[in-house]
Amino acid sequence: MMQELDLQTHLIPCLSDNYAVLLHEANSGQTILVDVPDEAPILAVLEEKGWPLTHILITHHHWDHVQGLEKVKAETGAKVYGPKASMDKVPLIDHGLEDGDEISFAESILYALGTEGHTLDHLSYWMPEGEIAFTGDTLFSMGCGRVFEGTLRDMWFAVDKLAKLPPETTIFCGHEYTKANGDFCLSIEPDNEFLKRRMAEVEALRAEGKPTIPTNILEERATNTFIRANEPALKKALGMEDKEDWEVFAEIRTRKDNF
Repeated sequence: MMQELDLQTHLIPCLSDNYAVLLHEANSGQTILVDVPDEAPILAVLEEKGWPLTHILITHHHWDHVQGLEKVKAETGAKVYGPKASMDKVPLIDHGLEDGDEISFAESILYALGTEGHTLDHLSYWMPEGEIAFTGDTLFSMGCGRVFEGTLRDMWFAVDKLAKLPPETTIFCGHEYTKANGDFCLSIEPDNEFLKRRMAEVEALRAEGKPTIPTNILEERATNTFIRANEPALKKALGMEDKEDWEVFAEIRTRKDNF
């Protein structure tokens, strides 16, 4: 009989607004690190916790997600998993992954989810048994990433894929952008009561210098205007009732770029 998972997470602020995340499973002693923005705070937390790092998951090739990789890998000997499409850009990746590939961790499995748009190589990682997902720069708390390499249509399908994960799924993303994202969402949905309540919580957390991450899929479905682009009421408010979901999303994302 398989032992029940005993999972712990630890959010690590890095650089000006990045986050790295540790996922530790106590029974096996295995530990995952998601993205490596800066080695110093990550290595300090690993030492403080006494957690042996076994897996490093890379979401995409941007420098602020990989610049600490060389030193953390050398220090810990952890195996690196990341986008197969960017193994030339991130040569320290040991295992190249594509959409649907599996990663074994503590008698459980994480799935790589192709979520291109922000970059063409972007992967998110989902652990159904742990009810947790790591969404990098694709899905943020009340937001989504800028589209640098893919298309706005690509990005819609990426965020919609993540929005369809089970509602109880806890979401860790790559940046502390929640306050700015929420301000924008309110400009599109000023009468959204869930959104107004969420923003009050966010402002209180930030006033105390606390992170607004993690979030969860249920909360995002109620408050994240970007993934609500398929909602009839939102389409009507934008005068886009007859437009496809991705076109409504494209309008919202373009407005955010100019907000």
